[in-house]
Amino acid sequence: MRVTRRIAAVSFLFTLTLALSSGTARAQAGAAEEVSAKIWLGKAPEMEEYLKTAEIVKIEDVGRGVTNPKRAHLAPGGPFESMAWKPLRPGMYSGFWESYKAEIAAYEIDKLLGLDMVPPTVERRVKGDLGAAIMWIAPTQSFKDLGGPPGAPPKHFDSWNRQMVKAKMFDNLIGNRDPNLGNWLKDPAWNLILVDHSRALTSIKDNVHKFTRVDALLWEKMKGLTDESLTAAVGQWLGKGEIKAILERRDRMQKDIDKLVKDLGEAAVFMK
Repeated sequence: MRVTRRIAAVSFLFTLTLALSSGTARAQAGAAEEVSAKIWLGKAPEMEEYLKTAEIVKIEDVGRGVTNPKRAHLAPGGPFESMAWKPLRPGMYSGFWESYKAEIAAYEIDKLLGLDMVPPTVERRVKGDLGAAIMWIAPTQSFKDLGGPPGAPPKHFDSWNRQMVKAKMFDNLIGNRDPNLGNWLKDPAWNLILVDHSRALTSIKDNVHKFTRVDALLWEKMKGLTDESLTAAVGQWLGKGEIKAILERRDRMQKDIDKLVKDLGEAAVFMK
């Protein structure tokens, strides 16, 4: 009888150990599956400095994009492995005004708003050319790779929808003329990351997106933008007319939001 009890106890402990091990393995796998690609959060100055100074060991074509962007691989041992390199001189390309300076300005405005969706971007000279050096974000998939905007699982549903609203608001503010599916990225943790802003921040004042929801906190920050604050943040990259256009687009957004509130009610429009 004692032997039988000992065997039963050992069997129970063995089964419990297997269950706990299996649960731990699943938890670890789940954590690995939801890794965040936003490794720059809280470390932006460090990432910016690395973009400016890291040794480039190889440059290759990305293989897509009408302006032929490059991927520059960096020496091992740094906080990230590579960067996008866009020595795009200001000018007309395929019917659009584009500039590497707009990439940097979009990042600086993202920082001004506390949006945290645009990867660190700095000006750098490579082989005599000035351009935008942009942190290469991985692991991510573009909406194009995913076959369209993905639907989030229940645990990420609210956060994902709010991020989508914020991204559309940001695109409208900066006048992004190229918000295509290849430029919106999703990481495994359901973070939305925005790339490729070379066609943004011109003097065009039209809104890019129509929306029915507004993130209240982001909108307050946008309303707080002034000519002075924008000039201090992006005056090195944008002219006076381009900065004025940001505020004019913001004012047009205000008119659209006022109409939405009138039609739908404040509670239905603003995401608190």
